[in-house]
Amino acid sequence: MQVLGAVAILALTQAVQAQVAGYGQCGGSGYSGAVICTNGFECVSQNAWYYQCVPGTAAASTISTTTATTATTTTTKGTTIATLTPTTTTATTTTATKTPTSTADSCVGSFSPISAPDFVANLHPGWNLGNTLDATPDEGSWNNAPVVASTFEDVKAAGFNSVRIPVTYAYHFTGSSPDWTVDPDWLQRVSDVIDMVTSLGLYTIVNVHHDSWIWADVTQSGANITMIEEKFYRLWFQVGTKLACNPSLVAFEPINEPPCNDADDATEINKLNTIFLQAINDAGGFNSQRVVTLVGGGEDSIKTSEWFEAPSGFSNPYAIQFHYYSPYDFIFSAWGKTIWGSDADKATVLSDLQLLRGNFTNVPIVLGEYDASPTNTEPAARWKYVDYLIRNALGLDVSCILWDNGLDHLDRDTGTWRDPNSISMITKSTASTQNSLPDSTEDSSTTTQWSSASLFHEYGTQVVAQSLPFLFNGNTLSLISDSTGSILQSGTDYSVSSSGITLTASYLSKHLSPATSPGVIADLTLKFSGGESSPIIQIVQWKTPTLSSTSAVASSVSGADLSIPITWGGLTTVAAVKAVTTSGVYLVDDFTVYLGPLQQARTTYSSQYNWDSSDVILTSSAISSVISAGVTTIFTFEFFPRVNGVVNAVNFTLTV
Repeated sequence: MQVLGAVAILALTQAVQAQVAGYGQCGGSGYSGAVICTNGFECVSQNAWYYQCVPGTAAASTISTTTATTATTTTTKGTTIATLTPTTTTATTTTATKTPTSTADSCVGSFSPISAPDFVANLHPGWNLGNTLDATPDEGSWNNAPVVASTFEDVKAAGFNSVRIPVTYAYHFTGSSPDWTVDPDWLQRVSDVIDMVTSLGLYTIVNVHHDSWIWADVTQSGANITMIEEKFYRLWFQVGTKLACNPSLVAFEPINEPPCNDADDATEINKLNTIFLQAINDAGGFNSQRVVTLVGGGEDSIKTSEWFEAPSGFSNPYAIQFHYYSPYDFIFSAWGKTIWGSDADKATVLSDLQLLRGNFTNVPIVLGEYDASPTNTEPAARWKYVDYLIRNALGLDVSCILWDNGLDHLDRDTGTWRDPNSISMITKSTASTQNSLPDSTEDSSTTTQWSSASLFHEYGTQVVAQSLPFLFNGNTLSLISDSTGSILQSGTDYSVSSSGITLTASYLSKHLSPATSPGVIADLTLKFSGGESSPIIQIVQWKTPTLSSTSAVASSVSGADLSIPITWGGLTTVAAVKAVTTSGVYLVDDFTVYLGPLQQARTTYSSQYNWDSSDVILTSSAISSVISAGVTTIFTFEFFPRVNGVVNAVNFTLTV
């Protein structure tokens, strides 16, 4: 027996006699503070590591036996089941058995339980309300106005069955530890948006979003894990209380893409899943029956496959959610990557999907975010990617929810879709669908890029017949119409071979001449006997664009993005930007020397360059890189069609 000294006895006595204020911590694993709550509150176990003083009749916690729960089957990879069913075990802990008071106790009406596999099957195809309730510091702070109900009507009309609603709470808290309180007006706004979705019969997943890196990043050096766990429980208890009476159309996702570097981080993220489940179940209402989509590290397919472990002790039907933006360079237009579709490209995507499915054979899986944006990806490559990803995900029983930040797919002001062909393939394709697709460059070693998603004619040259290679995939071309409303006539306007479609010179001359002003001249809509694709092929007259100026002094434009007025010469988009110093050194990402000719020395969209309707833009980051290098740099803006920065490209020099 250990004998306590006088100082230790005094400290223990003071801790016992001290009283914890309402909503303060009063116990839990590793806790050594006071355990007696102030009058009107009692110490209640929220989870094994956090007991809290909540409103009640007891003035202090008592020693009692609690009921814990475990899964009825193992949760090792490959055998995890989709419902966590409670069983009874006994543990002696310092706690009270009463759960926190929740307004969810007043739920009226019935709840129609749904299994996790059925819920996930009903999600596809899904759409993300991106950059809206997840914007910081508030809805409307980013590129979207506050959402209105008609947006969801547009989403449903396009064929989507579900909406994922990302929500950031970081700037909607009041109080501090242990009294974290979510602004009730913000909770009401979230609830109202959910009602907009469910009133249309659409399924929805609501989450905690950018909090993952604002205050809940467990990977940060010196991270206050106790604070994160406490605040996370408080947040989900309040969200769970507010949303507890929602129908079974509504599922919860604990946190978006939680940062994760190693197995220790993953263990803490698994713990956050448990805290989340404890909180929503404590909140009451219908929450114990509600479907949840649990997450692994970063919601990354590889980290989730390696480290995710399902919590035990809860009855919620569950699925696993992951996100997929791979290959990074193609999806985010990094390092000049504007092509996709080789056998190796396809094998990588399929392998990533199979890894997750192979490790969780019996668990419903949700691909909660993916994207190939019409803003910055080349159409033919994008259509190949979307077609392959969707069909193979569905073949592995993975439901897909498209990320849309308001600038990518749906124009929320007009209710129109920026790339109807991608949306058609997403909403209508099945695992067995064979879509007809424009062919395009797949060889990364080439110095030129071609694409059958556009028919390019160079300004100042004679109009001749042009052929567009196509992947018919067993379908036949049934109709071509143009933007004038005319139906093209086979034999007169076009012909079809086993490898593609040829537009005759006589037809093209109706739209083009050597002197036609550059730009998109007409659209051709193609219909096929099978599949769900209806590609729109653009007829483009092009010449090299011109810039209003071709140089600037880096120090004089530092601290902000530099917009350079441009006279476009065809498509109003930048394909890639090359950055090489006058000493011959790549300004950024010198590893690109090992990539193909179309990628060497190229920079990354959004990070180093951008554009709008009237300007090409060098970002402040690009300008800072020039100043840091201390060497004058030539930026080569490349446009479609691409010919290795030699043809259809312009230079801009930043001097030092």
